Amino acid sequence: MLKVAILSDIHGNLPALQAVLDDIDQFGADQVYCLGDLTDAAPWHNEVIELVRQRRILVIMGNHDERIAFDHPVLPLSKHGKEEREARIKAITHTKTTITANNRAFLGSLPGYLRLVFASFTLLLVHGSPRSNDEYLYEQHDENDILDMMAAHQADVLITGHTHLSYVRPLSVPGKTIINAGSVGRTKETDRLAAYLRLTITPEAITPVIRKIAYPVRDTVMAIRQSPIPDFYADFLAG
Repeated sequence: MLKVAILSDIHGNLPALQAVLDDIDQFGADQVYCLGDLTDAAPWHNEVIELVRQRRILVIMGNHDERIAFDHPVLPLSKHGKEEREARIKAITHTKTTITANNRAFLGSLPGYLRLVFASFTLLLVHGSPRSNDEYLYEQHDENDILDMMAAHQADVLITGHTHLSYVRPLSVPGKTIINAGSVGRTKETDRLAAYLRLTITPEAITPVIRKIAYPVRDTVMAIRQSPIPDFYADFLAG
C-alpha cells in the first residue's frame, strides 16, 4: 500500500500550509506533490517556497508561479470585478518585488505537469489542465473533453487544482476519474478550511479522500492587513 498526498494553491498562506503538512505527517504519506500556485494573496511567498523546498515536495508550475518567475504582465480577467482586478495587480506586484532571486529561479524551473505510474495506475498531475495552467476544469466540465485529454497522456486519473474547489468525479469509463485537490491557502468553498487530497493506492484500487483542515485563519487575516497585500484577500478569508 502506498500513501500519497497532493496539495495545491497555497497562495502564500503559511499558517494553512503548516497545518496541512502536520496533517500529512499524521497520515504518514510516502510521497507528497504540489500542483502549484505557491505565491500571491498572502505575505509569506518566500517562506512557503522555502518550506516546500525544505520538505522536498515535488511541485509543478501554477499560473501564478509562471507569472512571477518570468515577470509576465498581469492581464485582467473578465470574471473579476474592479476591486479584485486592482487587488490582484497589487498582490502580484508585491510578490514580484520581494521574492528572492533564488526562489524566483526555483519557480522558473518547475515542470508543467507530472505523469506518475503506481502499480497498474497512471496519474496525470496538472495545475489547470493538460493544455494550460490557466484553464479551469470545474466538476461539470464536459466529460468527453476530459477523456480526450486523459487519453492523450494515457492517464487513468487526472488530478488538478486552480479552481480552489475540490471534488472527486468518477467518469463513465470504468477506472477513469478526475479529481480536484482544492486549495490550501485560498479556498472558495464555504467552510474556508484548507483542503488537500489523500490517495491510498493498492495494486487493486486508488482510494481518494479530500481532507479539510482547520488552521488559524485569523493569523493570516491579520498578517495580510499588516502587509502591502490588499485587504481584499483578508476580507475574502474572513468570510
